[in-house]
Amino acid sequence: MLFANIDLLDENLDFRRSWWVGVREGRIAYVGDAAPAGEDAEEFGEVYDGRGKLLMPAFYNAHSHAPMTLLRGYAENLPLQAWLNDAVFPFEAKITPEDCYWGTLLACAEMARYGCVSFSDMYYHMDQVARAALDAGMKLNLSDTLIAFGEAGLGDLPVDAENRQLVHDLQGAGDGRIVVDCNIHAEYTTNPRAVADLAAFAREQGLRIQVHVSETQLEHEECKQRHGGLTPVRYFDSLGVFDVPVTAAHCVWVDDGDIDILAERGVFVAANPASNMKLGSGFAPVPKMLERGVRVCLGTDGMASNNNHDLMQDLYLLALLYKGSTGDPAQVTPKQALAAATRMGALSQGREDCGYVAVGARADLCVLDTSGPSWAPMTNPLVNVVYAGHGADVCLTMCDGQVVYRDGAWPTLDVERAKAEVEARTKRIIAEL
Repeated sequence: MLFANIDLLDENLDFRRSWWVGVREGRIAYVGDAAPAGEDAEEFGEVYDGRGKLLMPAFYNAHSHAPMTLLRGYAENLPLQAWLNDAVFPFEAKITPEDCYWGTLLACAEMARYGCVSFSDMYYHMDQVARAALDAGMKLNLSDTLIAFGEAGLGDLPVDAENRQLVHDLQGAGDGRIVVDCNIHAEYTTNPRAVADLAAFAREQGLRIQVHVSETQLEHEECKQRHGGLTPVRYFDSLGVFDVPVTAAHCVWVDDGDIDILAERGVFVAANPASNMKLGSGFAPVPKMLERGVRVCLGTDGMASNNNHDLMQDLYLLALLYKGSTGDPAQVTPKQALAAATRMGALSQGREDCGYVAVGARADLCVLDTSGPSWAPMTNPLVNVVYAGHGADVCLTMCDGQVVYRDGAWPTLDVERAKAEVEARTKRIIAEL
């Protein structure tokens, strides 16, 4: 495809008016302020009329539980521990592998609709989550969940064999679209032996780790009580978890020492502003993290704690709420927020050649319709994206050069069947409870 005369946010998220971007064989092959010369232009195939449109990097969801579309609207108005133990865990005990497939396929449709091409996922039946992502043409960092009560080591648990099977069967599938990670659900749902074992396995296999960290004050303080004053960050660091690339979700209650460790160890922090507010967990100290060089990315979390996969909504919150909570309107600039949702999200997944618009990068792109009244005037287009834009403005989403959403249609999946399957499966599970 050749995007013609289209406004652009370039590799530095700087605005360019009426540029040309050519995509070939899954990558960006041309970027310029004029059409490619002669026969070169014909090699790109379809010419996309970019007038009234803005082309930018697609979004990367750095923390999700995609099958939880099955729970959308189910567990409401509860604090985290009651939400988990009284509502979510009993529901999840009834979820089958096929349920996970359909829940994920619907999540993929929703993410593609809102300009997102890749997601980092922590859940169960991850082979079915991968199957859905591959069918949808999306990218996925999958991780099967470690929960280890008592004193069991990793080798005593089914997740050990499951992880090894996932690496064997799925690592690099779909021309690299599928990446296998490890995950630790949280400090309070695991034991030190299993955590240390998983960290060693990740080092041995060269895998990344996803983990929930300090999501609530209760979690943070009870960890200190259990482990001689160690916070979750210090606890995981002591067990070797941060010896490999890690994406730590939430980090709402981290202290100054924790932030220093996160920065020194190169940990990616997946901020989840909508989920943290909905569950009453608080506000992650994102301005302080950014100031100290922590690599902040952005996630939606699951649909029982956010209710939608519109990452532009989370982007808006990330850029806005810290101005109010700190009283400083300069905190978290629009460019910092947009970088968290694009390039930093890609890097958190180990996708070095993704998340920016430049020759050689993978063609993970989204197009926004900027012809509506909320986009005028275009005094500062980047600011408009963050504060005036909506997921509904996305009119095209491209993953590795393949269109996965365009003008109300999903070329890679049957969205009506996915909706019907999820509706029926959620009703069945609720009836079984």
